[in-house]
Amino acid sequence: MRRRFLEAAATTFRSLHTRNFRLFFVGQLISQAGTWMQSIAIIWVVLRLTDDGVALGLATAAQFLPVLVLGAWGGVLSDRLDRHRILLVTQSLYTMVAVAFTILTFSDVINMPLIYALSTAFGLVTAIDNPTRRAFVVEMVSEENVPNAVGLNSTLMTGSRVLGPALAGVLITTVGVAWCFAGNVLTYFAVLGALLAMDRTALRTPPRVPRAAGQLRAGLRYVWDTGVLRYTLVLLAVVGTLAFEFQVTLPLLADRTFGGGAGTFTLLYSSLSVGAVAGGLVMAHRSSVDAPFLARSALWMAGFMAVLTLAPNIWVALAAVIPIGLTSVLLVSGSNALIQLEADPSMRGRALALTTVVFLGSTPIGGPVVGAAAEHIGARAGVGIGAVATGVAAVWALRKILRMSPTEAHRADTASEVPAVARG
Repeated sequence: MRRRFLEAAATTFRSLHTRNFRLFFVGQLISQAGTWMQSIAIIWVVLRLTDDGVALGLATAAQFLPVLVLGAWGGVLSDRLDRHRILLVTQSLYTMVAVAFTILTFSDVINMPLIYALSTAFGLVTAIDNPTRRAFVVEMVSEENVPNAVGLNSTLMTGSRVLGPALAGVLITTVGVAWCFAGNVLTYFAVLGALLAMDRTALRTPPRVPRAAGQLRAGLRYVWDTGVLRYTLVLLAVVGTLAFEFQVTLPLLADRTFGGGAGTFTLLYSSLSVGAVAGGLVMAHRSSVDAPFLARSALWMAGFMAVLTLAPNIWVALAAVIPIGLTSVLLVSGSNALIQLEADPSMRGRALALTTVVFLGSTPIGGPVVGAAAEHIGARAGVGIGAVATGVAAVWALRKILRMSPTEAHRADTASEVPAVARG
């Protein structure tokens, strides 16, 4: 039994044997925990200032609107430029935003216009950082370890969602919300230090795509012409728009449905994140992933969201959010791994950028919609809309995927605009 456990652990965490990825993993785990502390703090400040679901949705939308507008261009830059250097710049800019939040909150001059402005600045950086960071994972490990590295990367992202909200809850209820922003500033030094300590000669860097006209259109056409990528992105778009609005729905459920405060909200969010960590480890242990697996994960997610919608008390809600976290990561992390492996190397940054656009960039559309539904119909309605939309999209995607021909599923050629030397 012990031997099998050790073998399973070695398989699950095999990418951590690579020094560059290990540095990246630790640095990102610390930094992302700080980012989630900041996200929880923003949510609580908005509720304290407005006590309004629509305002909360708009604050979330401000953070992700730049991703919707500019995310695809972020992918173009990721394919053209050195990703390691891009990440050094983006992480430095994130630090500046966190410093601004800290100063404004400690001085007690924070207000909604400033929150909208700083959240938009954060989103502008995310539009470039997110596709670059996800594509950079591939450069640190061997080809056969890509699914494992992607799964572990999702685990660290979701693990930070356990640590970050939990720390935020403690800080908010003890020393005050401003310390969440201050703590986030400190965490960025971990990821910057990790990036600077990497051995750049060990990176598996693909040839840079030279600057040329029509690269964004070529990326869009390539993804749309590849059936596996097309149906995956449509599914992510629906889930990202109407279901993955937990920053809006969970605080309203905690406050208005279950009569709790910051502690109840962070408990719900941390429980969601516990399930997400489990989902990341499941993905890390898998050696492959396919499109039907993603659609079925979305279908299970819809079912557990329906349970959360109807939960009669906080204990049933907590039991529901754990599998929601698990299945959501199977969908999101699995989609990331699938696109990393299916997309041509010259198109990888743009393909990943489009997943960022449809998943994170859809939040400016869904956030206010879900927030308005929760405000005027009830907090449960915000979750219920996501459950129904995810279920319908999952059934549609599964039917389409199972009926694909091999030619439709995997496009044989890459965009003609990309020179052969850049294809790798």
